[in-house]
Amino acid sequence: MTEILLNTAIVIVVFLLMEGVAWFTHKYIMHGFLWTWHKSHHTVHQNALERNDLFAIVFSIPSIGLFYFSTYYTDTFYLTSVAIGILAYGIFYVLFHDILVHQRIKLKFKNKSKYLKRMVKAHYVHHEKHSKQDCESFGFLIVKKYK
Repeated sequence: MTEILLNTAIVIVVFLLMEGVAWFTHKYIMHGFLWTWHKSHHTVHQNALERNDLFAIVFSIPSIGLFYFSTYYTDTFYLTSVAIGILAYGIFYVLFHDILVHQRIKLKFKNKSKYLKRMVKAHYVHHEKHSKQDCESFGFLIVKKYK
C-alpha cells in the first residue's frame, strides 16, 4: 500500500513539475533557438500538421526512454511513475491545447469552467504576437488572469 501511495505521489509531482519544464522550454527554447519550428504555431496555416508538432516527438522521448529503461533494466516502479507523470502531462496538453484551445480536432464542447476559460484566454494572449519577441503567458496550467 505504501508503494502505491509513493508511486501515485511521484506521478502527481512529476505532472506538476512538467509545468515548469514546459514554461522554460516554451519561453527559452521554442521562442529562442528553435523558433524555426515553433513559428509555424504562431502563423495561420491550412495544413493538418505544423512544424511545431515536432516538439511532441521530442518531448515524448524522455517518457518513452524511462518506460523502456524501467521495464528492461530495473525492478522498481519509480522510474515508471516518472514516465507516467510525463505522459499524463503530454496527454493533458494535447487534449486541452490542441483540441480545446486550437480545435485541431473538432468536438462539440461547451466550456463552462472559469479555469479553462482562463487557460484559453491566456493562450490567445500569447498568440496575439506573431514573433518570438514580446510574448507573454508561456505557462499552460498556471496562467494569470486576463480581462
